Amino acid sequence: MKTKTDLAALKRFLLFCGREGYATLDSNPDAQRKEVDGSTTISLRQDDWRFHDNYFGGEPFGGREVVFFQDQPAWMMVYYGEVADRTADVGPIYKILRQALAAIPDEAPYRGPSKLVDGEYEYQNEWIGELTSFSGQEKILHFGVVVYQAKYSGGLVDL
Repeated sequence: MKTKTDLAALKRFLLFCGREGYATLDSNPDAQRKEVDGSTTISLRQDDWRFHDNYFGGEPFGGREVVFFQDQPAWMMVYYGEVADRTADVGPIYKILRQALAAIPDEAPYRGPSKLVDGEYEYQNEWIGELTSFSGQEKILHFGVVVYQAKYSGGLVDL
């Protein structure tokens, strides 16, 4: 596949965004803003790269991430998910989700690692494809029962 996007630089930027975006909003509140349409936007910049994550909702939720290089769209991902039981305490569920997103793997900078355990909770992530075109699903289990799941897909745009 011929592309104008520097894939190594894109991967480095996605790793930066995964570790500095939603996963660490508590320590970087300036990166987030509420929009008039009710959505939330997370914006990050580094050199010629710009990251824009816009999502709606809590339960369920959906959104999309777009990476721009020199103000031109280069890569995007869409995602949709929910906590299975709307009456559950989402605090521990989103705690492990943020831990997983901060542990974004070098080989697949889309969401979290293939597995992460924190006490009673286990994060699992399965994906296919490469940075240029991929899809996957993440789950969080509590004592072996799925309490959260989300699907995602994306890749290069505007080749």
